[in-house]
Amino acid sequence: MIRSFIAKNKFIAAAILLSLLASCQLSIKPETLYGKWKYIKIENNSVANTANVTPEQLEAESPYIKFSKDSLLIWWGGKVLSHGSYKIDGDRIQFKEILDGGKTRDFPFIVSKLDDKNLVFATKGDDGAKVTAIKEN
Repeated sequence: MIRSFIAKNKFIAAAILLSLLASCQLSIKPETLYGKWKYIKIENNSVANTANVTPEQLEAESPYIKFSKDSLLIWWGGKVLSHGSYKIDGDRIQFKEILDGGKTRDFPFIVSKLDDKNLVFATKGDDGAKVTAIKEN
């Protein structure tokens, strides 16, 4: 009887903990994302390249990312670095980049912070990075 009570309570506690963790996951609201976000910090996550982008480089290149209802544009050094479409999936922005020749490449931006003024996201892979950006009016 006691074993049954303990087993049931462990199950209930685990179910409560899982539901709390699931409710804490960031959910991106598209309206908050729309607009131009100026990069203020870039930290490389790559094993091959551990050097971060300096504040001087960011000032000179003026990078930003711009979200509209159905498209995304990344600007770097006075020109478009990347563009394509995106979909929101929980805490991820699933980016479909349009490459030369009409080819595409899919990869996620994992968002760890998003509010009316701040956006922090990371990319994975060989050239992964964590980007901190502020919203411009």
